[in-house]
Amino acid sequence: MEPVTLAAAAQAVPAVRASPCAHALQLAAAGSRVDTGDTAWLLAATALVLLMTPGLALFYGGMVRTKSVLNMLMMSFVSIALVTVVWLACGYSLAFGDDTAAGLIGGLHQAGLAGIGPASVHGTVPTLLFATFQLTFAIITAALISGAVADRTKFAAWLVFVPVWALVVYVPVAHWVWGPGGWICHDLGALDFAGGLPVEITSGASGLALCLVLGPRLGFKKDAMRPHNLPMVMLGAGLLWFGWFGFNAGSAMGASGLAAAAFLNTLAAGCTGLLGWLFVEHRRDGHPTTLGAASGAVAGLVAVTPSCGAVSLLGALVVGLAAGAVCSVAVSWKFRLDYDDSLDVVGVHLVGGVIGTVLIGLFAERAMTGGPEGLLYGGGLAPLGRQLLAVAAVGAYAFTVTYGLGKLLDRVMGLRADEEHEHTGLDLTVHAETAYDHGVLGHGAPVGASPALSSAQKAKTQA
Repeated sequence: MEPVTLAAAAQAVPAVRASPCAHALQLAAAGSRVDTGDTAWLLAATALVLLMTPGLALFYGGMVRTKSVLNMLMMSFVSIALVTVVWLACGYSLAFGDDTAAGLIGGLHQAGLAGIGPASVHGTVPTLLFATFQLTFAIITAALISGAVADRTKFAAWLVFVPVWALVVYVPVAHWVWGPGGWICHDLGALDFAGGLPVEITSGASGLALCLVLGPRLGFKKDAMRPHNLPMVMLGAGLLWFGWFGFNAGSAMGASGLAAAAFLNTLAAGCTGLLGWLFVEHRRDGHPTTLGAASGAVAGLVAVTPSCGAVSLLGALVVGLAAGAVCSVAVSWKFRLDYDDSLDVVGVHLVGGVIGTVLIGLFAERAMTGGPEGLLYGGGLAPLGRQLLAVAAVGAYAFTVTYGLGKLLDRVMGLRADEEHEHTGLDLTVHAETAYDHGVLGHGAPVGASPALSSAQKAKTQA
């Protein structure tokens, strides 16, 4: 997303140097001429970020039980189509159009990408490419929420929820943080390089709200709900890590030293996140697990997302380690607090996003930000306070609006799948397919699901 500029760019444009938001600085410093190197890198980065959603589908798909694998994959893949349509229709204009409401939302003058053609330039890249890059962020943010409500959400309700949520939650927050005139960027002065607030905290807080609306899965805290395919989980985590280089380094908006720093910080934080999670897991349970390794790497990547363009390599190592250790503990909170976050979206994305965003207030360095510094580098308490306020505002907004939207959908069309469908599995009952042939009886009933079969299905099986 929009980067925090380097010191040289800030000095070149003293009139806007006070703003930590990259939008004004980037455009003022870069002018309106396309740079082929920047464009080539952003094309690659856009493809990498889009790949993250199929990677997420595999990551989540391996974590659910066999009877709902395809449904989990579909929730991610259909998000690509739904968010793309909404983003192109009006989402981009509302998020990145000129501010029209005191830093809260942009206008509709670019709805349908009106007036944006091949010759339009944003900084040093074509505006069409910038809009597409931002689209890939919106896609994966919506898809992330599906992990919190796995195994029990009506697919039809998900088809309605995703586009509405993207418009009423993601788009406004993206404008606050990265849009021209957004209040978090321009008025508050909080920093977020690549999405701790619009991506990680909104998805985590929204996932918490939605799983509270839905209630726990049948058998929660009673039945074993172990991941059915850990190699799939590891493959998904690997694809996510690969795509995350485009997510973070691409947010520098060009092939630059800042992109290189964000790239290295991303790698480093993923590694220390993995190690931090395994350390806690080994101390607590006596066994370092493959699921823990995958989850720890993701936790480190989540936390470094907002901070990779503001902290040094040492800061990135600390951010990743803290996220891996804390998130490893946080995923168990759902059992104590009795909310069923199926695939730990709250424990990893909300908690990790908060850690990474807040720690900018401690570890931000002038060499990276071009100005603002954290508490540990002489910046005082003010930067930390700004980061905390941004986290609280975005988390509260995302939770409140998503909870209201979930309640509305539940009242109008029902948000939760039928109990019989949940027992049998959403793959067969919703999509009329199963992921594994060897796990299905001859007449279309999953093995072990016979207690939940309808009378017609039972008759067929007995015949």
